[in-house]
Amino acid sequence: MLARCAVLGDPIAHSLSPVLHRAGYAAVGLDWEYDAVRVPEDGFTDFVRGLDAGWRGLSLTMPLKRKALGLARSVTARAALAGAANTLVLRDGDVVLADNTDLPGAAAAVRERYDGPVRAATVLGGGATAASTGLAMVDLGATSVRLLVRTPDRAGEAAAAIAAHPAGPDVEVGSLADGEVLGDVVVSTIPAGAQDDALVARCAGVPVLFEVIYDPWPTPIAAAAGDRVLVSGLDLLVHQAVLQFELFTDVPGPLAAMRAAGEAALVARHAAP
Repeated sequence: MLARCAVLGDPIAHSLSPVLHRAGYAAVGLDWEYDAVRVPEDGFTDFVRGLDAGWRGLSLTMPLKRKALGLARSVTARAALAGAANTLVLRDGDVVLADNTDLPGAAAAVRERYDGPVRAATVLGGGATAASTGLAMVDLGATSVRLLVRTPDRAGEAAAAIAAHPAGPDVEVGSLADGEVLGDVVVSTIPAGAQDDALVARCAGVPVLFEVIYDPWPTPIAAAAGDRVLVSGLDLLVHQAVLQFELFTDVPGPLAAMRAAGEAALVARHAAP
């Protein structure tokens, strides 16, 4: 039976995950399929329960990450801590594991570009990706994390997840409109359209900019990086995808091949009329 994987979400047409995973299969000689499937939140459970024994893994994007935890026999500690899973591993038609590769992927993406201290971080946004990247900053050494969000009362889950890290970081929630951006790293998980000039200016004093978006690129925050360290959404996407690839296939993920495919796809996408 043909082994199959896919990325699910709504919307999903923008996803580069098929490009990365297919390049990985080609690099290691696996004759597998990987597709992008639009699945709304209210159809997610039925979709997963209807999969046959040929399915080996699912990558998940919004709005499915938090709902995924209840579908697996086992949940990794990092997915439980984040309160969200971006990865479901299947064997013989059964969802055997829910994991969150965004968390270690974010840490690896930062460390690939920056080897300095991470003592404090500001995360723009308060959703599932904000929780994962905030936890990643704590893994890298941050003892305090500030979440800046449009509506502070909607950041409760992300703030609670980060505060629950075993390292016991201080977590505060402020306003995206006027909150101060502090620390060694600022992580942006908000849309490019929400990055106004005032917000970009408030990020100017932070030495490391981590922009989780990869399309459109550059976002206003990324464009203002100058000579500061810039960690891109493609960096995050590739590192977390390599970890997913290994979970799905039990084969080491070919990082270089997957990154090259992603870079080429973005160039082609931006060159299109």
